[in-house]
Amino acid sequence: MGRITSFADLIGILKDKASQGKAALVSSNPKGKSLSFHLSVLRATTHDPSTPPGNRHLSALLSAGTGSRATAASAVEAVMNRLHTTGDACVALKSLIIVHHIVKHGRFILQDQLSVFPASGGRNYLKLSGFRDEKSPLMWELSSWVRWYGLYLEHLLSTSRVMGFFVASASSTIHKDEYEDMVSSLTNTDLLREVDALVGLLQEACKIPDIPFSGGKPLADKITRLVGEDYVSSVNELYSRLNEFKERSNTLSFGDTVELVCALKRLESSKERLSEIWCGNWKRSWLDGLWSLVSEVKGVIGGLEDGYEQIEKTFAGIGRREKGYESARFSDRLVIGYGDDTVRFSSGRFSNVGRFNYPVEHCVVQTTLDVL
Repeated sequence: MGRITSFADLIGILKDKASQGKAALVSSNPKGKSLSFHLSVLRATTHDPSTPPGNRHLSALLSAGTGSRATAASAVEAVMNRLHTTGDACVALKSLIIVHHIVKHGRFILQDQLSVFPASGGRNYLKLSGFRDEKSPLMWELSSWVRWYGLYLEHLLSTSRVMGFFVASASSTIHKDEYEDMVSSLTNTDLLREVDALVGLLQEACKIPDIPFSGGKPLADKITRLVGEDYVSSVNELYSRLNEFKERSNTLSFGDTVELVCALKRLESSKERLSEIWCGNWKRSWLDGLWSLVSEVKGVIGGLEDGYEQIEKTFAGIGRREKGYESARFSDRLVIGYGDDTVRFSSGRFSNVGRFNYPVEHCVVQTTLDVL
């Protein structure tokens, strides 16, 4: 527990103790066992800015993935209720950290309940663009982290929806040869969608706020490490897909080429920021390899440099169409419905979600002759 520096800190501590005491009494009743997750959430999401959620409490919540679907749903509901009902920036950030841990380390049944919770609960649970905590300068600074982190996690869930598996999930593993076969079996359209989504995720990661001056560094460091792990996985996924496009260069349609150019241009626009933020944690040569591959793909799909420039000009003339993100539901590619505590998936690739471990603003270009 950090030092009490203000009356607001004291109020936060009292709120934590009162909430936990009440939850402990209720959960001790055999009829209230479902509230045990609520108690774990309260203990993991205190008002103290100096302590991220403890591993013990995170493990207790992740253990819900070993039980029934109803058990997993109870744990997710406890996290979301905490996020929805708080106006405290520290509590909101810690709730979002738990969501991130579920995506990265939760079992599929728990991830599944996280993905469909908006459909069952009717809430746009990660749309935090209007979050403001004005209790102190620190809370005001941390509010910007809440707004960004909520949007980043929406991008992460949206990208996972497009990919057909949860990006950077520790539970997702597959043999390298099988993975390469999976990537090579994708259509150009699916590959383009995946590249576009991965680029969008990296772009959002680049918008990470500065470390708060007033405190809260442990929270910011925890979030930065989690996003950094996603960054590595996203770049590795891009490597595989760009290599595949390099192999398919002779079969790409003009429309596919233009859309790929669009994605590469967006990726290159983030080059400086990606190097600035993340290269201190990872070998620079690893990231340099990505830019080298991007240059190779540009050269192959454009043929001569003049040809690539012509594609860029064509793209500029056609324009962009942006794609928004919705946190309240998953698209048909991932989750197509649920009912009676069951969830059905339209993508056969998603049935293997537990096997992958490889490491938006959207641009869609119409390329029919009548448009040109």
